[in-house]
Amino acid sequence: MTTQLNDFSLDFFSLAGKVAIVTGGNTGLGQGYAVALAKAGADVFVVTHGTNWDETRELIEAEGRRVEFFQADLTDREAIKEIVAACVSAFGKIDILVNNAGTIRRAPLLEYKAEDWDAVMEINLNSVYFLSQEVAKVMVEQKSGKIINVASMLSFQGGKFVPPYTASKHAVAGVTRAFANELAQYGIQINAIAPGYVETANTAPIREDEGRHKEITARIPAGRWATPADLMGVVVFLSSKASDYMNGHILAVDGGWLAR
Repeated sequence: MTTQLNDFSLDFFSLAGKVAIVTGGNTGLGQGYAVALAKAGADVFVVTHGTNWDETRELIEAEGRRVEFFQADLTDREAIKEIVAACVSAFGKIDILVNNAGTIRRAPLLEYKAEDWDAVMEINLNSVYFLSQEVAKVMVEQKSGKIINVASMLSFQGGKFVPPYTASKHAVAGVTRAFANELAQYGIQINAIAPGYVETANTAPIREDEGRHKEITARIPAGRWATPADLMGVVVFLSSKASDYMNGHILAVDGGWLAR
């Protein structure tokens, strides 16, 4: 036992020599995840719908890490195959996948449009499943890898005015567990981060509603909303050797929201 304890070091958290794909890695939480992985030593392949990536490039290259950008529509199944092929071509392998890209559309349940349901489910669930499946093929050959999905407080709760978002985030938790059960035998771990309320563009409409913002903040034991920086440490942990025995877990980073 003493020998095993002595084997542990802070190097377990290092991502030196690793390659990470981060979807939606150009803004908000995704940018925070991408920069965190670079700070821990990884090279990063950022998948984004937009093309304005100068800031993200500067932040990652400032850490001495290499970054490549790939513009793609994650609802396109062929584009998903192209993402994986392009990353392997650029870096030779894939050690980490962070399925961060997501969307939300708000409307009362009785007024919710079918096309909005479909749009949310395509990005939040279907792209996570199909990209994870494609990346897993590479990781199985390597016999190692980390897949990190982004769940939500609405993986545990119902919410209001966002039925497909709630359904998709419950499903992300289920897909995380299903992948973990099948891929553990290959040395691959799949876990999910469930952020609490974070100051990003997606939550801007809520924060602009003074009453709603005050109501939410009052329920958070930490007394504040998170910023992307609050989520950086957990993505490094789940990407690193330090989390090798964690699999199929949904890790809430919520300032105590679920404990209230």
